[in-house]
Amino acid sequence: MSNSTNETPAARLAALGLALPQAAAPVANYVPYVRTGNLLFVSGQLPVGPGGVDAAHKGKLGAGVSLEDGQAAARQAALNVLAQANAAVGDLARLKAVRIGGYVNCAPDFGPVPQVVNGASDLFAAVLGENGKHARFAVGVAQLPLDAAVEVEGIFEIID
Repeated sequence: MSNSTNETPAARLAALGLALPQAAAPVANYVPYVRTGNLLFVSGQLPVGPGGVDAAHKGKLGAGVSLEDGQAAARQAALNVLAQANAAVGDLARLKAVRIGGYVNCAPDFGPVPQVVNGASDLFAAVLGENGKHARFAVGVAQLPLDAAVEVEGIFEIID
């Protein structure tokens, strides 16, 4: 797949065999995104698919969840971030990733936390092209909601 500048995020998603899911409603006292000026802050998203959090996307990395399953969970969570961003602005072509954050539910001695979050970073780059390049953080945590393996959040610049 080429990453030409005239290829749209929607076309890139389709080429990857992906579609944006319905943006999930919040499950606690927060909003899914906030726009301030030309910045869009998307709340942390879990690797929730049509049937909830897939069993392969639950649990701790380094204690039952493989690196590959963690990367797939990060990719699904990133797809959910994009769904929220799309709900906020109506067109992914209007977005430039600024920073993403990845939280990895992992055993205390699990080392490849950044490699897990690469699942999300790779998706943002594949879908948004040059606008998908971003700063980021990747941290290991003791627990995440719904026992999810990964949670991803994002900050985007809105290009008008």
